[in-house]
Amino acid sequence: MLRIAVLLLLLANVGYYAWSQGLLRSAGLAPQEQSEPERLARQLHPEALRVLNGSEARKATEPAPAAPASTPAPAPAPAPAPAPAPAECLQAGPFDERQAEALRKAAAPLPEASWTLDATVTPSRWMIYMGRFADAEALDKKRTELRARDVPYDRPGAAFEPGLSLGRFATEEAANQGLADLGKRGVRTARVVVERTESKAYTLRLPAVDGALKPRLDALRPALADKPLRACN
Repeated sequence: MLRIAVLLLLLANVGYYAWSQGLLRSAGLAPQEQSEPERLARQLHPEALRVLNGSEARKATEPAPAAPASTPAPAPAPAPAPAPAPAECLQAGPFDERQAEALRKAAAPLPEASWTLDATVTPSRWMIYMGRFADAEALDKKRTELRARDVPYDRPGAAFEPGLSLGRFATEEAANQGLADLGKRGVRTARVVVERTESKAYTLRLPAVDGALKPRLDALRPALADKPLRACN
């Protein structure tokens, strides 16, 4: 029985080999033809084909990234315009009433509100005065007398030399009261005088002198009475 089984197995192997190789095709026994010579004949460059691994296959199937939209080149920046010189404030003075009137006439053609004449009032002042003395010896003698009475004194100013000031006051009434008080201390020869009268002094002010206005200031020079234009305080 063993021999028969071996013989049958051998015959089966031989028959399978003959069948798989198409040796029994004439008898109608053969495997289905898998080759397609007509399709293979139509292949172009089959030698260029290669098997991809997993990562290569994923990369091959990924969609290509979209091309970035073209950005227009920025327009060149315009060249900066030169900055104008900043306006400056100028002033000149002081001027008395007569000089101020000449300045008003000279400045009249300038733009409105480009200049002002600002007045500063100097009020009147009164002084208790002793003098004028005949000479330096008489002046020294009076100083010695005042020191002995403990009465302070000062120089009276050039217009009242040689003499002595025993006090200055904003009103005539205050000066008279001061003189009365000194009389109680034995001062007899002093009197009240007007040291100065009220006056006005003017300052020319140009608050915003720019490049357009500056050349026009030359017309003011004759009326400035040699007083320079300088930066405002």
